[in-house]
Amino acid sequence: MPTLYRRGPGSAEGGAMDPTRLPLRDVHLPASPPWWPPAPGWWWLAAALAVATLAWAAWSAWRAARRRRWLRWFDASSGHGPFSDRLLEMSSLLRRAARRRRPGAELLQGEPWLRFLDGPQGRSFSTGAGRVLLDGGFRPQLEAEQFDAVRVLARVRFLELMEGRR
Repeated sequence: MPTLYRRGPGSAEGGAMDPTRLPLRDVHLPASPPWWPPAPGWWWLAAALAVATLAWAAWSAWRAARRRRWLRWFDASSGHGPFSDRLLEMSSLLRRAARRRRPGAELLQGEPWLRFLDGPQGRSFSTGAGRVLLDGGFRPQLEAEQFDAVRVLARVRFLELMEGRR
């Protein structure tokens, strides 16, 4: 029978070899990947986050500019002339904003109109300073404190109505 392996010098009988003479080396792991440059997936994630942040910032800036534009419109319309005329202008702007929020709301009169202006927050129009909107435009004399109180309420409610969904 032929032999399949060759016995060299120093080999023991039965095929056992001397371990000190074997050319074996320890297992070497590859170096870990560096943290820079990141993998392409991280670049895509960073780009998506940057786009989302810029979109959010642009949307916020647009909303803030729109609010400022509405406030300038409200202030310019209700800023000059006698108190009764200014009060009628505020009421007109509130009706425009109400139509934007809920079509047909601009046609409300009296107490239903004040209840609509109250909204879900409270009763500042129907039982508070906002009642001046009902007859303030027809009064011969309107005090500055009354006008200022209703103007603050109307300004806030105007913005709420304008920002509401259509």
